[in-house]
Amino acid sequence: MSLRILLVRHGLSSFNVEHRIQGRDDLSSLTEEGVKQALATGEALRDLTISAAYSSPLRRAHDTATALLAAQGGGLEPQLDDDLMEVDLAPWSGLLSTEVQERFPEAYATWKQQPEQLQLQRADGSSYAPIPELMAQARRFADRLLARHNPAAPEQQTVLVVGHNAILRCLVLTLLGLPASGFRRLRLENASLSVFNLSAAEDGGLAVQIESLNGTTHLHPELCAGRLPAKGAGPRLLLVRHGETDWNRQGRFQGQIDIPLNQNGRAQAAAAGDYLRKVSVQRAYTSSMARPRQTAEGILQHHPGVPLTSVRDLVEIGHGQWEGCLEAEISDGWAELLADWKRAPHTVQMPDGETIHDVWERSLRGWNSIAASLHSDETALVVAHDAVNKTILCALLGLTPADIWAVKQGNGGVTVIDYPNGADQPPVVVCLNQTAHLGGVLDRTAAGAL
Repeated sequence: MSLRILLVRHGLSSFNVEHRIQGRDDLSSLTEEGVKQALATGEALRDLTISAAYSSPLRRAHDTATALLAAQGGGLEPQLDDDLMEVDLAPWSGLLSTEVQERFPEAYATWKQQPEQLQLQRADGSSYAPIPELMAQARRFADRLLARHNPAAPEQQTVLVVGHNAILRCLVLTLLGLPASGFRRLRLENASLSVFNLSAAEDGGLAVQIESLNGTTHLHPELCAGRLPAKGAGPRLLLVRHGETDWNRQGRFQGQIDIPLNQNGRAQAAAAGDYLRKVSVQRAYTSSMARPRQTAEGILQHHPGVPLTSVRDLVEIGHGQWEGCLEAEISDGWAELLADWKRAPHTVQMPDGETIHDVWERSLRGWNSIAASLHSDETALVVAHDAVNKTILCALLGLTPADIWAVKQGNGGVTVIDYPNGADQPPVVVCLNQTAHLGGVLDRTAAGAL
């Protein structure tokens, strides 16, 4: 990893409070709460050395960046960039959401369901497509950012980017190589923090990893629980990776060998339980292996009476002959296959084990079955493994089996998935790989093998 990008949405604004459409008009300003959010975000980032900072020139973003950087203590000033401005919704700007819905019902329905297909008219009568234009804007900014901060450079760089809801969603899609149709699969709260790690790939391309998405725990340091984004209509699933094992710490390939949690893993499970203790949970599911079951049991201590069901489809990938081995030992016997596993995991058949496609098929079968069984007001806990969680999340984000390294899953990390329109409709990744309950806004859990 040589380039870390911190994406921060502006703090709560006056138009956010009033439920008005902001767009790129500069009519909205930070509220007192929004300023507090910016300062809290800066405090949470104090331990990081930020190399450069970029901000939208709109007041609500610029003021967030300025307050954040002052609290962070690094002495930086944000560089303003027009390509970080919010989506252009000029005909709607300043209107209440309810007014837009009443006056433009068809267009508003398109905005909520397929925003990439929305067409609006400018003052001169010309038609334009806001989200495709915003995707092009995000691409320009990303290209310029990568030209200034080369991910292939040997020194570690950390760059802060402060913007708005829609432009940051488009930037996330751009970094992941996803189309505009994924816009509604993402959610970004005011002053939320998302972390991306970029490095040079072996083939000369760019390797992109989502470390975390839409983190808000840092905004509530006085609370020890109840810090997840609010749940709306439809079922919610809490996807958790099991806590640490000794083999995670050693970097040993576990696969389907049933290694239990170590002391730190049990502490991580307890911390995840404390983090989720105020969340209403009706059901819980776990892989049939010991380490996720022990993690689930630690979390469920705060939810007595919630049934815990084992799901065979959620067991970890079978590494076959690699199980129990360190990476160096695997390299001795399967150097080329190990290199392929790191470079193109979707092409690898584990010796006497599984492929990512095998895991993808069964993990999604188990996940979809759980989602379909939930009532609209229910929340379920699902505890599984690194490869299993990665395949599920890749599918939900619109990625492929080739992209599993693009998603990070820390031991004890919490991911939230909502199905606002039912389990048979596209989900929303509310937040991904939240590990702040384990200490700090970055994922510092074991970087061991699967």
